[in-house]
Amino acid sequence: MPTSVLELKSVDRHYVQGPNTLTILKNADFSLLPGEMVALVAPSGTGKSTLLHIAGLLEHPDDGDVVVNGQSCAGLSDDRRTEIRRKEIGFVYQFHHLLPEFTALENVMMPQLIAGLSPAEARERAGQLLAYMKLGPRVEHRPSELSGGEQQRVAIARAVANAPLVLLADEPTGNLDPETAGYVFEALEAIVRHSGLAALIATHNEELAARMDRRVTLSEGRVVELPKK
Repeated sequence: MPTSVLELKSVDRHYVQGPNTLTILKNADFSLLPGEMVALVAPSGTGKSTLLHIAGLLEHPDDGDVVVNGQSCAGLSDDRRTEIRRKEIGFVYQFHHLLPEFTALENVMMPQLIAGLSPAEARERAGQLLAYMKLGPRVEHRPSELSGGEQQRVAIARAVANAPLVLLADEPTGNLDPETAGYVFEALEAIVRHSGLAALIATHNEELAARMDRRVTLSEGRVVELPKK
C-alpha cells in the first residue's frame, strides 16, 4: 500500500468575527497518495481555499496536524515550514501570478534559482518543462504576450519546476473558457501522470472533476468522499 504524501489529521480551523466564532474546518481528515489526482468540489465559502492553505503550510490549523511526506508539521518553526513548502509543495492559483517583466522561461527558472540551482541548470529544466507543456515556441514571450491558457500552463510549469511531491491548485481553470480549460487540465494531468506527483485540485468544473481519481467535498467542516460518477 503506497504511503500518503499529504495527510490532514483532525484539523480544526475557525475565525473569530466580533462576538461570533466561524468554524471552517472541524476534525477534518484527508490523505493524498503519490500519483493521485483528487478534485475538491464544494460551494464557494465552504472552506476550500482554507483547506488548501492549511495543506500547503501557508496557514496554521487551530488544532490537528498536517503531515507532508511523513513529516509532522505541528509545532515546527516558520522557517522549517517554509523549507518544506518550498521543497515539497507546488501551488497553482486561479490567476497565474506570473511576473510580468520576465519571460515564460524566466518565470519557470525563478523558483529553481531560489532553490540554489545554477542558471544553466534552471534554464535547461525550464525549457524542458515548457516544451512538455507545448509552449516551446513561446518561451521568450512575456505573460502579456501569452493567451490565458498559455499563461496558466506556464504557471503549472513554474509550480512543478522544483519537482515537488504535492501540487495544490485552487480553481486553476476558473478564468478560462471551457475549451481552454480542458486543454489546460490535460496539460496538468499529463504532468501529474508523468511525474508521479500528487495533486489536490479545487474546482467548480464538474466535468473536469469527474476525470480525476477521486472527488471530495466539505460538509460541516469535514472532508467527505463523493461517489464515483
